[in-house]
Amino acid sequence: MPQRHPETTATDRLVIVGNGMAGHRLVEALLARPERPAITVIGAETAPAYNRILLSPLLAGEMERDALTLRDADWYAEQGIELVLGERVESIDRTSRRLTTDAGRQLDYDRLVLATGSTPARPPVPGLELPGVHVFRDLHDADALARAAEAGRNAVVIGGGLLGLEAAEGLRKRGMQVSLLQREDRLMNRQLDLTAARLLESELRGRGLDIHTDAQLERLEANAEGQVCAALLADGTRLAADCVVVAIGIVPQAELGRVAELEVNRGVIVDEWLTTSDPAIYALGECCEHRGNLYGLVEPIWRQVEVLADKLCHSDAERSDADSGQGYVEKPTATKLKVSGISLYAFGPTEPEPEHEVLSYRDPQQGDYRRLLLRDGRLEGAVLYGDTASGPWYFEQALAGRDLSDCRAALLLGAADAQALLDDASNESPQRPAKEAA
Repeated sequence: MPQRHPETTATDRLVIVGNGMAGHRLVEALLARPERPAITVIGAETAPAYNRILLSPLLAGEMERDALTLRDADWYAEQGIELVLGERVESIDRTSRRLTTDAGRQLDYDRLVLATGSTPARPPVPGLELPGVHVFRDLHDADALARAAEAGRNAVVIGGGLLGLEAAEGLRKRGMQVSLLQREDRLMNRQLDLTAARLLESELRGRGLDIHTDAQLERLEANAEGQVCAALLADGTRLAADCVVVAIGIVPQAELGRVAELEVNRGVIVDEWLTTSDPAIYALGECCEHRGNLYGLVEPIWRQVEVLADKLCHSDAERSDADSGQGYVEKPTATKLKVSGISLYAFGPTEPEPEHEVLSYRDPQQGDYRRLLLRDGRLEGAVLYGDTASGPWYFEQALAGRDLSDCRAALLLGAADAQALLDDASNESPQRPAKEAA
C-alpha cells in the first residue's frame, strides 16, 4: 500500500539536482519533517539513488547489484516526489528561477539544491585517454571493470588511498593480477602512520597485490590496436596492463555553479546554512566548499543534510529565526577501510607534533597495532590496525576534548579498561556543594 507522504507547501517548489547519496539523504530528511516543499529530483544516471560505498564489494563479487539500491522509482512516486532520471541539468536561469536539462526539459523552482557530487581526479599522464583506462566512481564504472576482469589478466591501479585500495582488491578477487601505484612513501598516507601503513602493505602483498610506493608514473602505452597495454614508471619499470584504473581522488562537480555564475572556487562556495551566493540556491556534499573545506566522506555530508533540511522546512517568516542558530560546523572525521578481512580506524594527525605525547602498542602475532596522540592529556589522534573495536570510543573522547589523564595507564588496553578508570576517578572525586537558592 502506498505510504502517505507528508503535507507539502504547494507554492514552494524545491528542485534537487543530483540523485546520489547526498541528494537522496536530503530527500529522506525532508520527509521526516512535519511539512516539506513540493520536491523534484533530477539525476543524470538512469538508476535511482544507490549506495556508492558498496561499489567495492559489488566489484569484488561479494554483493548483488540490487543490494545497493536505496529506494526504487516507485517509492518516490508513493512519496509524491517527481523523479527525473537520465537527464543532466545544463543551465540555470537565476532571474526566472528556471533550469533546463540536456533533454530540453524546463523546470521552475522557488529553491534549488545542487547535489551534483564529484568527478574522478585525473593525473597529467600521457596515454590516460586510451581505451582500457577506467575510473571507479559509479555503477557504470563497476560494470566496466567487471567486464575488463573477464577479458584480461593484468590490471594497474593508480592511487594508494581508500578508493585505489578498494578497486585493487576488487579486481584481485575477480582473478586479475593487480599492480598498485602509490606516489607517496606509504599507502593511505593521509590517514596512517608508517607502522600501520607497512602492516597494511604486508597484508595486501600477502594476498597477491603487487604494490609500488614512491612510484612516479611516466606514461601509459598502447598496443597495435590502440588499447592500453602497459604502464611505464620513471625508474624504467614496465607493468603489463590489460586495464588501468585511475583512483587518485575526486574533484567537485561544480561546473553547473560556474555556468550559473555562482561564487565557485574548487567547489560551489556555501555559508554555514549551505546557501550559495544566490539566496535561493544551496549546495550540498562533494560539490560544495565551506570555508576552504571539501568533502568526500559521508559523516560531514550527513551533518550538512540535517542543517539544510531544517532550513528548507522553515517558512520565510521562520527562516530568520532558524538562521540565528549555529548551522553547519566543521568537526573531525574518522576513516575506516572497506576491504574485507582488514580492520583500520584512524582520525586526527598522521604525524606527531613536538607537543604530542605518543602512546603505542603492537602485537605482531595478532597483527594488532595502536598509536594514540595526546596533548595535555587530551586525545587528538589515533591509528588502529587489527583490533579496532575501541576506535569509536577513542573518537568520542577526542570530540569531547575530555581529559584522559586519569586513565592514561589503561588507554592502550581499550575502551573498557580506560572507561573503568575514568569512572573510578569520577566516583572518588569530592562532590561539589549544591548552590544555595537565590
